[in-house]
Amino acid sequence: MTQSESINTFTQPETLSESDIEKLILMLRRKEETWVDWGKACQALQKSGQSPQNIFEATGFEPIQQNQIIVSTQIYGNLQKLEAPSEVLEYFAQRRSDILYEFRILGQSDRVKAATLAMAQNIDADEAHLIAKSIRDFSRLRKQPKGFSDAPGDAVAYESWRLARQKDDLQERSRLIARGLQYAESKEARKQLEKLLTDFSVIQAKNAPRLPLYRLEQNEELPRVIPVLGEWPLQTKELASIPVLDEKGAFRIVRHEGAAAWFAVPGWQVIRQAEDPIAFLAKSNELDISIPEPIEPVMIMIDRAQREWNDESYFVTDDQGQLTIQWFTEAPSDKLLGKIILIMRPQKVASEELQNDDLWHIDE
Repeated sequence: MTQSESINTFTQPETLSESDIEKLILMLRRKEETWVDWGKACQALQKSGQSPQNIFEATGFEPIQQNQIIVSTQIYGNLQKLEAPSEVLEYFAQRRSDILYEFRILGQSDRVKAATLAMAQNIDADEAHLIAKSIRDFSRLRKQPKGFSDAPGDAVAYESWRLARQKDDLQERSRLIARGLQYAESKEARKQLEKLLTDFSVIQAKNAPRLPLYRLEQNEELPRVIPVLGEWPLQTKELASIPVLDEKGAFRIVRHEGAAAWFAVPGWQVIRQAEDPIAFLAKSNELDISIPEPIEPVMIMIDRAQREWNDESYFVTDDQGQLTIQWFTEAPSDKLLGKIILIMRPQKVASEELQNDDLWHIDE
């Protein structure tokens, strides 16, 4: 069995023994066989649990290079599966993995067309990037442009024709026309390009719209998502049912598995500083503390991490299995379960009658 054939057997991580791993690492370190075999070896090693960094230290193949040859190997496999011409397979078998890597943005059938065109034109990786984009964009057109076939060379010719019509610089315009003629495969496509040699009208290119970019300037502009425990009254055991949330990154993204209710709160300082905030709903007249009128729903937020008593705060405690809110003049013997950090009333909206009939009162 050849080295190349042995690589093909490693399709599952558990099939790689220590001796198999050593053989593949040695092959990569010595750069034996072809780049296709290197890609299969890197993929087999990674699937067996070897990290890209460990492979790099053992073989000299940098992680980014491992990714490139693995992807290129998969694309080469696509060419084989779709029975690309033997001369195309041979052309890419020994080198030019960087060219195939550029075709990763294409569908499988288009990869065969692009690879065949790349061989015919003997292009490099930079040019491969351009023709891959041209073929992809051409395939996305709602209607096939008049005068251009679906051949890959015509797709590149069309892109050159389109760009040339937008140029008033004769030198750049001529360069694009020449490039289009180099790739054009149909007589009709060549005619379209040749017309531009005598037609100097310029088609204004459409400018891309402005991106809706916005930078957060104030802390309050980035809300914080807080889990909602439920509606008062609540059992003490429910307080522990919500795990501590792990917020990630500049936007404080929260990941949570399972059913949950959530509430977005403006990023006020007291909310930002909370380590483990949760919230619950209540009627303002149903709590153990006195909230000034009007009677209305309120959202109460507590920080479970703040359990150190002070006489200027309200705390949540346990009362025979039920949550209760208390203020203590002295350090209590009861276990403190969290500090009340905010009680939020709903937005105050003018009455429907005032909105519809008496708006002049607001103006005055």
